[in-house]
Amino acid sequence: MSAEHAEQKNRIRIAVLSIVAGACILGLKYWSYVLSGSVALKSDAIESIVNVVAAIFALGAVIFAGKPADKEHPYGHGKIENFSAAFEGGLISLAAVFILLEAAKGLIYGVELKDLGKGLMVNLLAGALNGLLGWFLLTRGRKTRSKALEADGHHILSDFWTTIGIATGLLAVKLTGLKWFDPVMAGIVGLLLARTGFRLVKESSQALLDMEDPDALGKVLVAMNRVRTWDIIALHEMRSFRSGRFTHVDVHIVVPEYYPVRLAHDLCEDFGKKALEDGRIEGEVHTHVDPCGRLYCDRCPVEDCAIRQAPKTAEAVFIMEEATAAGPA
Repeated sequence: MSAEHAEQKNRIRIAVLSIVAGACILGLKYWSYVLSGSVALKSDAIESIVNVVAAIFALGAVIFAGKPADKEHPYGHGKIENFSAAFEGGLISLAAVFILLEAAKGLIYGVELKDLGKGLMVNLLAGALNGLLGWFLLTRGRKTRSKALEADGHHILSDFWTTIGIATGLLAVKLTGLKWFDPVMAGIVGLLLARTGFRLVKESSQALLDMEDPDALGKVLVAMNRVRTWDIIALHEMRSFRSGRFTHVDVHIVVPEYYPVRLAHDLCEDFGKKALEDGRIEGEVHTHVDPCGRLYCDRCPVEDCAIRQAPKTAEAVFIMEEATAAGPA
């Protein structure tokens, strides 16, 4: 079994675990609402419904994203994970609307609280499990480079902090007897969820539009500096986009102008592959070979070059500003 196949199976196992754990946590949160009659705890249970639906969708996205590139999808299927994250953001926003409606009804018609103490205890147990699940999904999503799992982890961690906030507010209700504070807490939860949903949709939409990823580009450039050879003189017009966990990089590479085509081609192809391996980056580098044109003599490390026109005076280090800029005509 290849390392990539093993990693994909691991992603699927994590997604299935998220569904099972999310369903159990949903059951606990609904039980806490039944015990207490609290609108705030009902809002927390509504969000957990979103968690389970989103986890199911994330599982489908992880499976689809693992398919290899084909004729119809030459850049692979990774962007389905960004679509999954955007879908989850939409679900969160929809849940926020329902919660805000429930909060408004509670403020207008009042609420009848029952056993708030037991409800809070059950809800705090569910919240603790949510915190562990969110941390697990976030760390594993980053390790396996799965945007769908990472988005799911962010959402569930936000749910954990929501539960803590609700518990704090309902303790105040129990101590003061001010029942109107319960729907107010539900309204705050709705507003926080709306913010989380908007952020997820915004970030995922940017990825779907192939917005530049500075972090990914920086990671590639650091790896290129580590694996460069003396005859990789300079880089320019470097750009990248992410397709799920896959990073696609295009870059112009400057080599000595007297190199034969085959030698220059093989040098640049090997350089791109080694950079990805060194940076542990899953993706591909498309290279374009440029002759030096005797324009880089001040940084060229080829000391015995027969066509050198100036001595070497600068460090031959790739920097982001120059690597992403247009090259000389």
